Amino acid sequence: MNKGEFVTAMSAHGALTNKDAEHFLTIFADTLRDGLQREARIALPGIGVFTVQERAARMGRNPANGQEIQIPAKKAVKFKTAKEIADAVA
Repeated sequence: MNKGEFVTAMSAHGALTNKDAEHFLTIFADTLRDGLQREARIALPGIGVFTVQERAARMGRNPANGQEIQIPAKKAVKFKTAKEIADAVA
């Protein structure tokens, strides 16, 4: 499901027009991004938990020539699905 299909599905549930659903999705994504920049964890009951994890620096290998390279440390976003959604999909 892409963004357009998701917006249409949201508006099909009733209270939102396609334009309002798209606006909501944009605000949600912006708020999630801003929240994760300030906090390390955002819990959304019934949806899941977003966390920011530190990934340590490590050695890797360039697949083109086999040369070892240093991969720098970075932060990554992790998502753990709520039990309700995981059970519905299973």
